[in-house]
Amino acid sequence: MSRTVRRQRVPIALLVPAGLGLAFLVLPLAGLLLRAPWTTLPGRLTEPGVLTALRLSLVTATVATLLCVALGVPLAWLLARVEFPGRRLVRALVTVPLVLPPVVGGVALLLVFGRRGLIGSWLAETFGVTLPFTTAGVVLAEAFVAMPFLVIAVEGALRGADPRYEEAAATLGAGRFTTFTRVTLPLVAPGVAAGAVLCWARALGEFGATITFAGNYPGRTQTMPLAVYLALETDLQAAIVLSLILLTVSVVILAALRDKWVGST
Repeated sequence: MSRTVRRQRVPIALLVPAGLGLAFLVLPLAGLLLRAPWTTLPGRLTEPGVLTALRLSLVTATVATLLCVALGVPLAWLLARVEFPGRRLVRALVTVPLVLPPVVGGVALLLVFGRRGLIGSWLAETFGVTLPFTTAGVVLAEAFVAMPFLVIAVEGALRGADPRYEEAAATLGAGRFTTFTRVTLPLVAPGVAAGAVLCWARALGEFGATITFAGNYPGRTQTMPLAVYLALETDLQAAIVLSLILLTVSVVILAALRDKWVGST
Protein backbone atom coordinates (compact mmCIF):
# COMPACT_ATOMS: atom_id res chain seq x y z
CA MET A 1 0.00 0.00 0.00
CA SER A 2 1.46 3.31 -1.04
CA ARG A 3 1.55 6.12 1.42
CA THR A 4 -0.02 9.45 0.52
CA VAL A 5 2.21 12.32 1.47
CA ARG A 6 0.21 15.37 2.42
CA ARG A 7 2.00 18.65 1.89
CA GLN A 8 1.20 21.13 4.60
CA ARG A 9 2.13 24.73 4.99
CA VAL A 10 4.67 25.13 7.75
CA PRO A 11 3.70 27.84 10.25
CA ILE A 12 6.22 30.65 10.46
CA ALA A 13 6.10 30.35 14.23
CA LEU A 14 7.63 26.87 13.87
CA LEU A 15 9.75 27.41 10.77
CA VAL A 16 11.82 30.24 12.23
CA PRO A 17 12.92 28.51 15.47
CA ALA A 18 13.46 25.28 13.52
CA GLY A 19 15.76 27.09 11.11
CA LEU A 20 17.59 28.77 13.99
CA GLY A 21 18.02 25.41 15.70
CA LEU A 22 19.46 23.88 12.53
CA ALA A 23 21.80 26.82 12.06
CA PHE A 24 22.90 26.57 15.69
CA LEU A 25 23.94 22.94 15.13
CA VAL A 26 25.42 23.27 11.64
CA LEU A 27 27.28 26.60 11.76
CA PRO A 28 29.95 25.51 14.26
CA LEU A 29 30.72 22.48 12.09
CA ALA A 30 30.81 24.68 8.99
CA GLY A 31 33.15 27.06 10.77
CA LEU A 32 35.46 24.17 11.56
CA LEU A 33 35.54 23.15 7.90
CA LEU A 34 36.01 26.69 6.63
CA ARG A 35 38.89 27.44 9.01
CA ALA A 36 40.67 24.16 8.38
CA PRO A 37 44.22 24.50 6.99
CA TRP A 38 43.51 22.40 3.90
CA THR A 39 46.79 23.27 2.17
CA THR A 40 48.93 22.04 5.07
CA LEU A 41 46.53 19.32 6.21
CA PRO A 42 48.49 16.30 4.83
CA GLY A 43 51.68 17.41 6.54
CA ARG A 44 49.94 18.13 9.83
CA LEU A 45 48.24 14.73 9.81
CA THR A 46 51.63 13.02 9.68
CA GLU A 47 53.16 14.97 12.58
CA PRO A 48 54.46 12.63 15.32
CA GLY A 49 52.25 14.13 18.02
CA VAL A 50 49.10 13.71 15.93
CA LEU A 51 49.90 10.14 14.95
CA THR A 52 50.77 9.20 18.53
CA ALA A 53 47.53 10.63 19.92
CA LEU A 54 45.52 9.01 17.13
CA ARG A 55 47.16 5.62 17.63
CA LEU A 56 46.62 5.76 21.39
CA SER A 57 42.99 6.79 20.93
CA LEU A 58 42.28 3.96 18.51
CA VAL A 59 43.92 1.35 20.72
CA THR A 60 42.34 2.45 23.99
CA ALA A 61 38.88 2.93 22.45
CA THR A 62 39.05 -0.55 20.92
CA VAL A 63 40.20 -2.22 24.15
CA ALA A 64 37.56 -0.30 26.12
CA THR A 65 34.90 -1.48 23.67
CA LEU A 66 36.01 -5.11 24.02
CA LEU A 67 35.80 -4.73 27.79
CA CYS A 68 32.33 -3.22 27.48
CA VAL A 69 31.17 -6.06 25.23
CA ALA A 70 32.53 -8.71 27.61
CA LEU A 71 30.78 -7.15 30.61
CA GLY A 72 27.90 -5.24 29.04
CA VAL A 73 26.28 -7.97 26.94
CA PRO A 74 25.71 -10.31 29.92
CA LEU A 75 24.47 -7.32 31.94
CA ALA A 76 22.02 -6.40 29.18
CA TRP A 77 20.81 -10.01 29.03
CA LEU A 78 20.28 -9.99 32.79
CA LEU A 79 18.19 -6.82 32.59
CA ALA A 80 16.16 -8.02 29.62
CA ARG A 81 15.57 -11.68 30.48
CA VAL A 82 15.70 -12.12 34.27
CA GLU A 83 13.16 -10.86 36.77
CA PHE A 84 14.80 -9.98 40.09
CA PRO A 85 14.15 -7.52 42.92
CA GLY A 86 15.63 -4.11 42.24
CA ARG A 87 15.92 -4.55 38.47
CA ARG A 88 14.67 -1.02 37.86
CA LEU A 89 17.26 0.34 40.26
CA VAL A 90 20.02 -1.61 38.53
CA ARG A 91 18.89 -0.31 35.15
CA ALA A 92 18.92 3.25 36.51
CA LEU A 93 22.42 2.78 37.91
CA VAL A 94 23.64 1.46 34.56
CA THR A 95 22.47 4.63 32.83
CA VAL A 96 23.92 7.03 35.41
CA PRO A 97 27.19 7.57 33.45
CA LEU A 98 25.08 8.94 30.58
CA VAL A 99 24.03 11.96 32.65
CA LEU A 100 26.91 12.11 35.12
CA PRO A 101 29.43 14.89 34.33
CA PRO A 102 32.53 13.10 33.03
CA VAL A 103 34.81 14.91 35.48
CA VAL A 104 32.69 13.57 38.34
CA GLY A 105 33.07 10.12 36.83
CA GLY A 106 36.84 10.60 36.85
CA VAL A 107 36.78 11.61 40.51
CA ALA A 108 34.64 8.57 41.33
CA LEU A 109 37.12 6.31 39.52
CA LEU A 110 39.97 7.83 41.53
CA LEU A 111 38.15 7.12 44.79
CA VAL A 112 37.70 3.48 43.81
CA PHE A 113 40.75 2.63 41.69
CA GLY A 114 43.22 5.26 42.92
CA ARG A 115 46.27 4.33 44.98
CA ARG A 116 44.25 4.96 48.15
CA GLY A 117 40.91 3.94 46.66
CA LEU A 118 38.60 1.17 47.77
CA ILE A 119 39.99 -1.31 45.24
CA GLY A 120 43.09 0.54 44.04
CA SER A 121 44.88 0.29 47.39
CA TRP A 122 44.36 -3.49 47.41
CA LEU A 123 45.63 -3.77 43.83
CA ALA A 124 48.71 -1.72 44.67
CA GLU A 125 49.54 -3.63 47.86
CA THR A 126 48.78 -7.12 46.54
CA PHE A 127 49.85 -7.00 42.91
CA GLY A 128 51.77 -3.73 42.66
CA VAL A 129 49.27 -2.51 40.04
CA THR A 130 48.35 1.17 39.82
CA LEU A 131 45.74 2.32 37.32
CA PRO A 132 45.59 6.15 37.57
CA PHE A 133 47.71 8.08 35.07
CA THR A 134 48.39 5.00 32.96
CA THR A 135 47.16 3.74 29.60
CA ALA A 136 45.09 1.15 31.45
CA GLY A 137 43.50 4.02 33.33
CA VAL A 138 42.48 5.56 30.00
CA VAL A 139 40.79 2.31 29.02
CA LEU A 140 38.99 2.14 32.36
CA ALA A 141 37.75 5.73 32.09
CA GLU A 142 36.54 5.24 28.53
CA ALA A 143 34.77 1.99 29.40
CA PHE A 144 33.02 3.63 32.35
CA VAL A 145 31.41 6.35 30.25
CA ALA A 146 30.79 4.22 27.15
CA MET A 147 29.32 0.99 28.53
CA PRO A 148 25.77 2.37 29.00
CA PHE A 149 25.48 2.89 25.24
CA LEU A 150 26.20 -0.79 24.66
CA VAL A 151 23.93 -2.04 27.44
CA ILE A 152 20.97 0.07 26.29
CA ALA A 153 21.38 -1.00 22.66
CA VAL A 154 21.73 -4.71 23.47
CA GLU A 155 18.89 -4.70 25.99
CA GLY A 156 16.63 -3.08 23.40
CA ALA A 157 17.62 -5.72 20.85
CA LEU A 158 16.95 -8.50 23.36
CA ARG A 159 13.51 -7.13 24.18
CA GLY A 160 12.71 -6.96 20.47
CA ALA A 161 13.91 -10.51 19.74
CA ASP A 162 11.36 -13.32 19.51
CA PRO A 163 11.73 -15.40 22.71
CA ARG A 164 10.16 -18.45 21.06
CA TYR A 165 13.51 -19.43 19.55
CA GLU A 166 15.08 -19.51 23.00
CA GLU A 167 12.11 -21.47 24.36
CA ALA A 168 12.44 -23.97 21.52
CA ALA A 169 16.13 -24.45 22.29
CA ALA A 170 15.31 -25.00 25.95
CA THR A 171 12.71 -27.67 25.11
CA LEU A 172 15.35 -29.47 23.02
CA GLY A 173 17.57 -29.73 26.08
CA ALA A 174 19.92 -26.78 25.58
CA GLY A 175 21.18 -25.16 28.76
CA ARG A 176 20.96 -21.45 29.41
CA PHE A 177 24.55 -20.76 28.41
CA THR A 178 24.25 -22.82 25.23
CA THR A 179 20.99 -21.08 24.37
CA PHE A 180 22.62 -17.72 25.00
CA THR A 181 25.65 -18.40 22.79
CA ARG A 182 23.98 -20.42 20.03
CA VAL A 183 20.55 -18.76 19.78
CA THR A 184 20.33 -15.44 21.62
CA LEU A 185 23.58 -13.87 20.46
CA PRO A 186 22.97 -14.59 16.74
CA LEU A 187 19.46 -13.12 17.11
CA VAL A 188 20.70 -9.85 18.59
CA ALA A 189 24.02 -9.65 16.71
CA PRO A 190 22.98 -6.47 14.80
CA GLY A 191 22.08 -4.79 18.09
CA VAL A 192 25.37 -5.86 19.65
CA ALA A 193 27.28 -4.54 16.64
CA ALA A 194 25.44 -1.21 16.70
CA GLY A 195 25.95 -0.86 20.44
CA ALA A 196 29.64 -1.70 20.10
CA VAL A 197 30.12 0.93 17.41
CA LEU A 198 28.37 3.58 19.50
CA CYS A 199 30.40 2.49 22.50
CA TRP A 200 33.63 2.77 20.50
CA ALA A 201 32.72 6.23 19.23
CA ARG A 202 31.90 7.44 22.74
CA ALA A 203 35.15 6.02 24.07
CA LEU A 204 37.09 7.70 21.28
CA GLY A 205 35.67 11.10 22.21
CA GLU A 206 35.95 10.80 25.98
CA PHE A 207 37.67 13.73 27.69
CA GLY A 208 36.58 14.60 31.23
CA ALA A 209 36.93 11.26 32.99
CA THR A 210 40.15 10.53 31.11
CA ILE A 211 41.97 13.73 32.04
CA THR A 212 40.79 13.45 35.66
CA PHE A 213 41.65 9.79 36.19
CA ALA A 214 44.49 9.20 33.71
CA GLY A 215 46.01 12.64 33.19
CA ASN A 216 47.41 14.11 29.98
CA TYR A 217 50.79 12.51 29.31
CA PRO A 218 51.84 12.42 25.62
CA GLY A 219 52.31 8.90 24.34
CA ARG A 220 50.79 7.33 27.45
CA THR A 221 47.43 8.92 28.28
CA GLN A 222 47.04 11.81 25.83
CA THR A 223 44.19 10.77 23.55
CA MET A 224 42.81 12.81 20.66
CA PRO A 225 40.36 14.94 22.70
CA LEU A 226 43.11 15.75 25.19
CA ALA A 227 45.47 16.62 22.34
CA VAL A 228 42.83 19.00 20.96
CA TYR A 229 42.55 20.69 24.35
CA LEU A 230 46.31 21.07 24.65
CA ALA A 231 46.79 22.25 21.06
CA LEU A 232 44.04 24.87 21.47
CA GLU A 233 46.26 26.71 23.93
CA THR A 234 49.31 26.84 21.66
CA ASP A 235 48.44 26.01 18.03
CA LEU A 236 44.92 26.66 16.77
CA GLN A 237 45.60 25.07 13.39
CA ALA A 238 46.71 21.83 15.02
CA ALA A 239 43.58 21.84 17.20
CA ILE A 240 41.43 22.24 14.07
CA VAL A 241 43.18 19.33 12.35
CA LEU A 242 42.67 17.05 15.34
CA SER A 243 39.04 18.16 15.59
CA LEU A 244 38.52 17.34 11.92
CA ILE A 245 39.67 13.78 12.53
CA LEU A 246 37.18 13.33 15.35
CA LEU A 247 34.45 15.00 13.27
CA THR A 248 35.13 12.61 10.39
CA VAL A 249 34.87 9.61 12.69
CA SER A 250 31.58 10.90 14.12
CA VAL A 251 30.09 11.41 10.65
CA VAL A 252 31.17 7.95 9.53
CA ILE A 253 29.62 6.37 12.63
CA LEU A 254 26.37 8.29 12.16
CA ALA A 255 26.19 7.33 8.49
CA ALA A 256 26.81 3.67 9.28
CA LEU A 257 24.04 3.58 11.88
CA ARG A 258 21.60 5.93 10.14
CA ASP A 259 18.96 3.31 9.35
CA LYS A 260 18.96 1.93 12.89
CA TRP A 261 19.13 5.08 14.99
CA VAL A 262 17.86 7.89 12.78
CA GLY A 263 15.51 6.02 10.50
CA SER A 264 15.35 5.73 6.76
CA THR A 265 13.47 8.18 4.60
